[in-house]
Amino acid sequence: MTQPSARSPRTLWIGFVFLFGLLGLSFAGWLLEISRRHLPPLQVIGPVAPFTLTNQVGQITSLADLTNHVWVADIIFTRCAGPCPRLTQQMQGLQKLLPETVKLVTLTTDPEFDSSAVLKHYGERFGADFNRWTFLTGTKSEIAGLASGSLKLSAQPVKAAERTNDVDLFIHSTIIVLVDKQAQLRGFFETGGDGVDWTNAVQPRLLQAVRQLENEP
Repeated sequence: MTQPSARSPRTLWIGFVFLFGLLGLSFAGWLLEISRRHLPPLQVIGPVAPFTLTNQVGQITSLADLTNHVWVADIIFTRCAGPCPRLTQQMQGLQKLLPETVKLVTLTTDPEFDSSAVLKHYGERFGADFNRWTFLTGTKSEIAGLASGSLKLSAQPVKAAERTNDVDLFIHSTIIVLVDKQAQLRGFFETGGDGVDWTNAVQPRLLQAVRQLENEP
């Protein structure tokens, strides 16, 4: 008759441990939710003006195709031997991490070379899901209107005498920008350079910012 009474305190102790574990998880979840609700708001930097460009399969893409979606954007050129492959790999990583409702947009600063077919091939190299990730080309003025006019993405041609190689054609922004569902620019995220820790610092901040915008009405 002593065995049941010997096991009883042990069973009770296990029950308490389990209960406190559940309470601890609930409390941690509550704290996380509170912290999310109290994140500082992302300021509206400016509106994205209407645009019409051509995507990687030759179809017209306009601002209306992105409205009601949170989206991220960058600017590259496919002949780039500098930061562009790294920047596109970072966008590739975001494609895997972001909710499927979030869109990705890549602009070319070299439309004379980067036709729709060239951009399609470039996107395929990086595993782009073209249902979510759009590569855009157009005339120089059309691209500049969206890139520098709305998204604050700069791009300047390198003078022939100053080029270090045959594909050293442009100096351009190496940031990823964030746009909300109402087509308003909401953030800039540096992707490389001295002191930039993309994996452990910048990318988590970007993902957090996307979650904030996804939860906005």
